[in-house]
Amino acid sequence: MEGLEVSVLNLSELNKWNDRFRFDSEFVKKEYLDLEKHLQSKNYKFLANTDCKILHPSEIKREYVDEESGVWFFRAQNVRPLKIEDSNNVFISKKDAKRLSKNLIKKHDVVITRTGANFGQTALYNLDKTAIGSSHTFILRNSYFNQSFLAVFFNTNYGRKLIDKGTYGGSQPEIAPYYLSHIPIPEFSNNFQKQIENCLLRSEEYIYQSKHLYTQAESLLLKTLGLEHFEPSQDPVNIKSFKDSFGASGRLDAEYYQPRYEQITDKITFQNPNRLRDIVTIKKSIEPGSENYNTEGLPFMRVADFSKNGVTEPQKFLTERYVTENKEKIEELTPQKGTILFSKDGSVGTAYHLRQDFNGITSGAILHLKVKDEKKVIPEYLTLVLNSELVQMQAERDAGGSIILHWRVSEIERVVVPVIDYAKQQEIAELIEESFALQKQSEHLLATAKRAVEAAIEEGEAAALDFLAKGMET
Repeated sequence: MEGLEVSVLNLSELNKWNDRFRFDSEFVKKEYLDLEKHLQSKNYKFLANTDCKILHPSEIKREYVDEESGVWFFRAQNVRPLKIEDSNNVFISKKDAKRLSKNLIKKHDVVITRTGANFGQTALYNLDKTAIGSSHTFILRNSYFNQSFLAVFFNTNYGRKLIDKGTYGGSQPEIAPYYLSHIPIPEFSNNFQKQIENCLLRSEEYIYQSKHLYTQAESLLLKTLGLEHFEPSQDPVNIKSFKDSFGASGRLDAEYYQPRYEQITDKITFQNPNRLRDIVTIKKSIEPGSENYNTEGLPFMRVADFSKNGVTEPQKFLTERYVTENKEKIEELTPQKGTILFSKDGSVGTAYHLRQDFNGITSGAILHLKVKDEKKVIPEYLTLVLNSELVQMQAERDAGGSIILHWRVSEIERVVVPVIDYAKQQEIAELIEESFALQKQSEHLLATAKRAVEAAIEEGEAAALDFLAKGMET
């Protein structure tokens, strides 16, 4: 038994809060048992013993509609650690939203992804925007604990690891609400919990300012291109000859030839257009296969792990054996500062400009773009364009019609990109960098809040409040 990690439990201990009757090694991992033991040595409470409601949204067959006539359908991918991601949104009809009224997410609710690629991620929903939750999310409401504190706790090492303990299922991990309600939550004074809430509120204020600057950059781009009032045609009919349709594109589906797609490319054509392949080099990444996934090792970024706003900590890692066997390829494909990550599968057309080296590798669904001549095209400007409606409509045209969207590299290479005056690019890039500087300040406050809760558990409230005060000053 030497060198092995062994946990010895009585049957009564094993079955405690174990409605799934699990006895696998992961459920009794020593790390998880030690965390539970430490929390239970303090004052704690189970959510099951409070007024907390854990709502598990139901699902119905529904179709997506446009934003103007619909209601935001809140999916698992809209949740990031302590953040609500409100880009790449989808909407359902008001009729379907009414049928799913029990799934309504209210302001101050805590939302947790219960399944999917980013299961167990938790955030506070602090928006005034109406949203209907999908069946892949839990909605938590309680008045015993401060909701901000609760959201932060589930993002600490203690909360996150105990959520991981309770997940079951292989390819599609899932959390049972019964287990979630029996995670020990540390009890702290109302004052400490309120200070954690204040930290989150200040973080949200930075995000608000960041989004405002980003919107300014988008508006400046459209104004420069003369597209600030552009309204694409809703006419579903477009007449094309065989030569100008299949002969030119190899596509016969009617969706591809909608007039609105043609309009947007025509508009760009008048603005010094370039094909993406002429502006950047495009490098494909690798797909190691789920058999090489691990809970620790080299970080493995998937499409669910990044958005136009940034990169979150990957939930998957690659085994040491796979990394050793593919060392040269991995070193070649490790994303460096200045690389633009660009998704071609799933949520296609999402771009993010790396501001520092990424210590890991990306999935095959993410392309690496590198600007060939930064004296002609500024990477921050290009990233904004790739995330704009100008390119998103081209992505919709090329990849539309599939259940799981796939944008072929050959189509991405032909994307039409406007290249505006360099001085105007610089003006846009400066707005974007100001936006991301504010976002970085927001992330600092979120990290401060998490560490403060961990410090309160380990060192007591006084030390945690001191740490929190210093963290909010910087």
